[in-house]
Amino acid sequence: MKKIVTILGARPQFVKAAVLSRVIKEHNEIEEVIIHTGQHFDANMSAVFFDEMEIPKPTYNLDINSLGHGAMTGQMLEKIETILLDEKPDAVVVYGDTNSTIAGSLAAKKLHIKVIHIEAGLRSFNMKMPEEINRILTDRISDLLCCPTDTAIKNLHNEGFDNLQIKIVKNGDIMKDAVEYYSKTSAEKSSIIADLELKKNEFVLATIHRQENTDDVNHLKSIFAALEEINKEFTVVLPLHPRTKKILEQHHIQPKITLINPIGYFAMLELLKHCKLVISDSGGLQKEAFFNKKNCIIVREETEWIELVENGFAEIVGSNQSKIISAFNKFKNSEMNFNKELYGNHVGESIYQSILTLLTK
Repeated sequence: MKKIVTILGARPQFVKAAVLSRVIKEHNEIEEVIIHTGQHFDANMSAVFFDEMEIPKPTYNLDINSLGHGAMTGQMLEKIETILLDEKPDAVVVYGDTNSTIAGSLAAKKLHIKVIHIEAGLRSFNMKMPEEINRILTDRISDLLCCPTDTAIKNLHNEGFDNLQIKIVKNGDIMKDAVEYYSKTSAEKSSIIADLELKKNEFVLATIHRQENTDDVNHLKSIFAALEEINKEFTVVLPLHPRTKKILEQHHIQPKITLINPIGYFAMLELLKHCKLVISDSGGLQKEAFFNKKNCIIVREETEWIELVENGFAEIVGSNQSKIISAFNKFKNSEMNFNKELYGNHVGESIYQSILTLLTK
């Protein structure tokens, strides 16, 4: 039986990996070993989280977090290498663009182990983002690139990947499978709508956590001024990221909106299903809004998911208060048809077959 080692470090990666792990278990042709680097330490990343989401528990927990990029990536690289030497897998699977992703890729490649990158080919074209560096380098040293969109394939083509001995496949977005699967039971797992006394289509879901917004106080003030204005018409609910909370407190900013503590995946799904629209600087939430048939106002200067903007489902506004309000006024009465096929179907199975082909050829 072939063996893969899956490297994970952030909660969204566990949700995505759960999709592929289920498919692997169903086929029973590949053994999977999971390493959790600990990059994003989260109280929600507990036994209950794994049990409720049917996620295989990690074989290894490295507990590496709260460090600078260099120290974190270096420690991960060292510890992952030791595990790979012991496990001797046929391939290593990495997701997305975190420090865990690049550390796992480097450790595997230097040991001549095949690297499979899921969510490959994405680009923001903003080299100030650590995530952009991680994803570009991971793509370059991978053996199989599982791409979510035509745009991702085009990005790789423009960078000359057609001239490299790397297999490129458009499989679709694995998060689509996750949303479809967990949405069936999210109402049973979370009572957040009732707890916050929210009404369907009468509130806006917001998240703000990226450094480009949190580390610039003028950007932060502009965004929250817009959210306060919107809150006069629709309740704005914002799960507060710890970094954002710390910076708001440092600058004595007290937004007059509904701020709540970080929430679990099922609660987020419930908020997505029932909100009017989404305002966010998160990459993943942009797609999840689309999967739940909601428009998204992107408070960044760029997006990796350009097809959402090109098809009118989302709008890029940066941190500009007036642009945020303008996009809100445009989308609040929108009756768009979200039935456009952008991200594939049965993505987990498609990725599994691509991996199996790589391992058995």
